[in-house]
Amino acid sequence: MITASEIKEELLRNAIPEKKAILSSFFKTGKGQYGEGDKFIGVSVETQRSLLKRVKSIELSEIEILIADEYHECRLTALLLLVAMYKKAKPDQKQAIFDLYCKSTKYINSWDLVDLTAPNIIGTHLENQSRELLYKWANSDLLWEQRISIVSTIIYIRKNDFKDALSIISILQNNKHDLIQKAAGWMLREIGKRNFEVEYKFLTENNRYKELPRTLLRYAIEKFPEEMRQKFLHSEI
Repeated sequence: MITASEIKEELLRNAIPEKKAILSSFFKTGKGQYGEGDKFIGVSVETQRSLLKRVKSIELSEIEILIADEYHECRLTALLLLVAMYKKAKPDQKQAIFDLYCKSTKYINSWDLVDLTAPNIIGTHLENQSRELLYKWANSDLLWEQRISIVSTIIYIRKNDFKDALSIISILQNNKHDLIQKAAGWMLREIGKRNFEVEYKFLTENNRYKELPRTLLRYAIEKFPEEMRQKFLHSEI
């Protein structure tokens, strides 16, 4: 059975120094940026996924250690392991994986960590039960819990269940962080792909679109016909 330290050692062996600098810049690790202080080894996601395929067995306690690691790639590898385990797990094991994810949100501290894992664990787990946790996180002071709350709803959107996504977008619509605005706009766009009328009504009801942050609106209407998109941007609807 593999350990957290063995996985970390394998990641370190695959480090590419040039990639470390690129990732540090791409994920905004400078002072005052959303990823301030995050550290990178310099390993591609493809390499991490290749490593996952070779992991035959690992204890949740070892994944918990890896999730709290200082290196971004260690945390992502741990979270991707959780996703893979969740898909095959029995109900009691699924609950344990879900619980570990929930108590680890302070370490799930980048948009890629959220987007690649939250829908498959949080969204899926809450599909047939109360989704109050999503609303709690939408109102959280933690940026990453806010993003988890909205991105997780893509699981329901794909099944034409838009209620929670629209409600959470309403909670987050005045959020000032661009990572939340982008996520909310993205989910609105996903709704529009499946039911244009639902998205259009949400945007135009009480002229809501005029009050939305520009980034959110641009993401939401990205796929609209150009003439209509321009009318939204110029408040002419």
